[in-house]
Amino acid sequence: MPDTIRSLNSSRRNFLRYSLAGLSVFAAGGLTPDSMALATKKGLFDSFNQLSDLRAPDANGVRLPVGFKSRVIARSGQQVANSDYFWHAAPDGGACLETADKGWIYVSNSELDDKQGGVGALRFNSEAEVVDAYSILEGTTKNCAGGMTPWGTWLSCEEFDFGLVYECDPYGKRAAIARPALGAFEHEAVSVDTENHCLYLTEDHPQGGLYRYTPAGDLSDLDNGVLEIASIETIENKSLIRWLPIADPAAKTQALREQQENAAKFDGGEGIVTQHGVTWFTTKGDNKVWQYEAKSRELSVIYDVATSSNPVLTGVDNINITPAGDLFVAEDDGDMQIVVLRPSLSSTQFEVVPLLQVVGHEKSEICGPAFDPQFNRLYFSSQRGSEGVNENGCIFEISRE
Repeated sequence: MPDTIRSLNSSRRNFLRYSLAGLSVFAAGGLTPDSMALATKKGLFDSFNQLSDLRAPDANGVRLPVGFKSRVIARSGQQVANSDYFWHAAPDGGACLETADKGWIYVSNSELDDKQGGVGALRFNSEAEVVDAYSILEGTTKNCAGGMTPWGTWLSCEEFDFGLVYECDPYGKRAAIARPALGAFEHEAVSVDTENHCLYLTEDHPQGGLYRYTPAGDLSDLDNGVLEIASIETIENKSLIRWLPIADPAAKTQALREQQENAAKFDGGEGIVTQHGVTWFTTKGDNKVWQYEAKSRELSVIYDVATSSNPVLTGVDNINITPAGDLFVAEDDGDMQIVVLRPSLSSTQFEVVPLLQVVGHEKSEICGPAFDPQFNRLYFSSQRGSEGVNENGCIFEISRE
């Protein structure tokens, strides 16, 4: 643990030394050097050290620290402002992409069964006003989480036995394309590692695998590459990942997680994010947050509810990260909070701090946390709303008062 924390602290202190090529924030998307610098100076969480305790719920049922406010952007079944689109039910994983006019697009999965799922998009102008909403994928099943790519597409993941990953155009101009080379399994989320030229994928199953896809050519080639599953070997008291090939990515004869006898088992893989060649992912079955450093191959646990001195984070699910290294973890059930894991600059311990809580949505889950390109706003969904049914989901925005 101390080595892990020192690594994260170093990343925070030296953030401005990193170039755009080394940044891989794929639940935020579309970053530029200017927006990265702004995020560390003027962003939504620039005064994170001074965050107060959560106040009483506001008019939208959101508990926030002093200085923050919420608004509801969209509700399932209701027509979105300035569009013909009725917001989809069961909103799940999401991400933001910067647009050429300094606005952004927030994409959101729909986790409905029986080919009723898909992906919707909200388009904002530079003043954070919704100017359009539309579908970018239809007719798919249980679209759970996913990941934004550095080439500007959204990878939407199906969560069922033979689920696929669909590559979607956030602008809705090009038809979505299935990418079977990324495997057929209970997909949860995906992140792109630009430094190590690969993608990582999680599996939402009690004995799920952690997968790596390495393209044969350009990083954006999602049709020709090698899919592997992680195994764990212990050397000098360190857990190191060794990657084993998957012979049958389509799972025609055997589930992917069963194709390698020595494959590591992760209890309900959830969100995943990669930055500076380091990957973090969550497992909901045991309430852990993991870190994988590709260069050293080392795998470690940076949060475990069973051993944490401040175990306020439960039901770990979707995850996001700021350029400064703060991890934002959304809760599935739990206390319906988004909790921040922040590496302390003064010690080897993580600060574990609730950022917000949605009250009255106890039968729901928080999904799709994503930042606008300037990191001035945070978007997320309550999947089933206050009534605990898929048709009552809603999208929230958090910003400064």
